[in-house]
Amino acid sequence: MNYTDIQSGLKNLFSSNRQHIELPWPGISIFNLSYRSALPEPGFISAEDRQIEENYQFTYPVFAPSRKSSKVILFLHGLNERSWKKYLSWAYTLAENTSSYVVMFPLSFHINRAPSWWSNPHDMTAVMNERLMTTGDSDTLSFANAALSARMAEEPMRFFNSGYQTAMDIVDLLARIRDGRHEIIPAQCSLNIFAYSIGAFLGQILMLANPEGLLADSKLFMFCGGCVFSNMNGRSKNIMDTQSFNELIDFYQSRFEKTIADENRTFSAMFSNQVGVAFRSMIDMERFGNYRKNRFVAIRNRVRAIALARDVVIPAEKIIETLSETGDSNTVKVADFPFPYSHENPFPLLKTAISTEVDRSFESIFSEASVFLS
Repeated sequence: MNYTDIQSGLKNLFSSNRQHIELPWPGISIFNLSYRSALPEPGFISAEDRQIEENYQFTYPVFAPSRKSSKVILFLHGLNERSWKKYLSWAYTLAENTSSYVVMFPLSFHINRAPSWWSNPHDMTAVMNERLMTTGDSDTLSFANAALSARMAEEPMRFFNSGYQTAMDIVDLLARIRDGRHEIIPAQCSLNIFAYSIGAFLGQILMLANPEGLLADSKLFMFCGGCVFSNMNGRSKNIMDTQSFNELIDFYQSRFEKTIADENRTFSAMFSNQVGVAFRSMIDMERFGNYRKNRFVAIRNRVRAIALARDVVIPAEKIIETLSETGDSNTVKVADFPFPYSHENPFPLLKTAISTEVDRSFESIFSEASVFLS
């Protein structure tokens, strides 16, 4: 089946509230499994955020082949996503093409790890109006990005804190799989990563850090992602308003190192362990440059990326600049599609003749990803 048919069908079938979803196509079903994230020590995450129960108790979907497999793909999504719907056909196609379990894990305070009212236009009216009065920015502010914009403007450290929590959750989950403690995935499966947008940023951090040796043999395939944070452009109605993103970039480029140097020693290990150093090395090209380059060279045969020529959020040339440190010119491929697309919506679901071109473009990207991750 083509992308348009798969995506249309899955959008109607999927629900995070259903424990097991049998699909009308043989070979794959979906399980929504429960996860409990460890509550960080007081002070690391704000008291307000510690009260958001959705961030600590949630479900994550696993696309599971009907026959037991020895392969797992960890699927990492983009920034400011409030639903899995966009990615359902992506995960299904990877599972079908590679005979892998595809584990879709939500970033902290995203998807179903966030209060539902953050994605409700009516409920977000007051937040949006307050942001509009503060910034005067009617061009990039929207109901969709008001919650994230307000939260990052209020406390830029949330970007690191939520990313670190997600990374630690993933380490815990991968250790469970390795040790045979997962509900449906067999022990000792080979593990690879498919990552999109900011998920690619997290995927790179995990690969560079290789926490607990869990990713020593893993491969990372990135789509629309792969550059250092300072070279991203999150100013978008679907991601973050201009003032918030400008402040976020300024904080991590100019003030982050001083801030963590002044932090309580209780949290110093979080900034200096494998994951913390890898995060810091991915902020800009200069910081921890030798560490990042040496690690990229070491994993260059296990990393591939496809950038999009007209992507303005994570531009192709910036991905090429970052991944040129692998020393492998084949690491990055730049693709373009013969229809209007964007970083946030690379495969628009259309009911027109052009849908054939969307189907063909989707197939080209995910065929390449599947071959690499098989």
